[in-house]
Amino acid sequence: MSNKALFSGAWCPSVIPFKTSGEIDYDALQKHFDRLAASGTDGILLMGTIGEFVTMSLSERESLLKKARKMTKLPMIAHVSTTCVDDMVHLADIAYAEGYEAVMALPHYYYAQTPKQLYEYFIDLNNRFKGKWLIYNFPARTGCDVDAALVLKLAKECPNFVGIKDTVDCSSHTRLIVRAMAPVRKDFSIFAGYDEYFVPNLMNGGAGVLSGLNNVVPELFTKIKTAYQANNLAEVAALHEEIGRLSGIYAIGDDFVTTIKTTVARKYKYLEPISRNYGGKLNPEQLAAVDSLFDIK
Repeated sequence: MSNKALFSGAWCPSVIPFKTSGEIDYDALQKHFDRLAASGTDGILLMGTIGEFVTMSLSERESLLKKARKMTKLPMIAHVSTTCVDDMVHLADIAYAEGYEAVMALPHYYYAQTPKQLYEYFIDLNNRFKGKWLIYNFPARTGCDVDAALVLKLAKECPNFVGIKDTVDCSSHTRLIVRAMAPVRKDFSIFAGYDEYFVPNLMNGGAGVLSGLNNVVPELFTKIKTAYQANNLAEVAALHEEIGRLSGIYAIGDDFVTTIKTTVARKYKYLEPISRNYGGKLNPEQLAAVDSLFDIK
C-alpha cells in the first residue's frame, strides 16, 4: 500500500439514514460515523451512489454537507455530481469551505460522452473547483468510461486532480490506470469501487477501496489493510475470501442500496431500513438471506 498517495486504505461510501417521515436522520448518521471511526475506517465519501445523492434536493445536499462534516474527524470527500455544472460548483464551494479534503465528480451523466467531451468537461470542472478533486468512474451508470489514457492526460495538466474511484467490474481496468500513473504522480489515489477488488488493487499498486460493504463490516476491511501492511499474506487471503462470500449481498433484492441499508439496520439497530429507491424493500425470504449471510440473530 503506497504511503505517498494522498488518500489510501479502506474508505466508506456512507449510507444516508432517513426517518419514516422522509427526512434525513442526522442522529442515526452520527451513530453510523461513530461506528465507522471506531472500526478504523480511513475516510468517508458523502453522497455517493449508496448515499442516494440523486434522490436529494439541492437544499438537502447543502444542509448535509454542512452538518456531516461536523460529525467526525475522519477525512471526508464530498460527491457533488448533478446534471447541472453550476450546481456542482456551488456544492463544491460549500464542501471546500466546510473543510472537506476533496470533492468527487462523475462524468456528465445521462449524455454518454465521448473521450473529447469528457476531457473538456473535466478541464472545465478543474478550472472552476477551488480545491482537490477526484473522478468517480461508473460506466454502468453514466454510459461512458474514464480510461487510463484520459486519467493520465488530466493528471499531467491538473495538479488538483488527485484520484479516481474506478467502479468497473474488471480489475485490469483499474490496474491499467495504476500502471499509467505510477511514473507520473506518486500522490495520485486510485481506489477500486468493488469490495472484492480491494486486495487485487493493493497488490497492483493502487491506493485501496471505496466500497459498499464498508457500511456493514468496516472492521473486515481494516483487518485486511493491517494484514497487508504487515505482509501477512495468509491472513490477507483468508479475509479476501470472506469479502467474496459477503459480496453475495449484491445478489439479494432488486436494489443493492436498500439491501445494504437494510443489513445495517438489522445488524446494528440505529437506523431505519428506508431508501428513496423504488421497489427495493426486501421480502421475508430476502431478509432471511441477509440474516444468514451476516449471522444476524
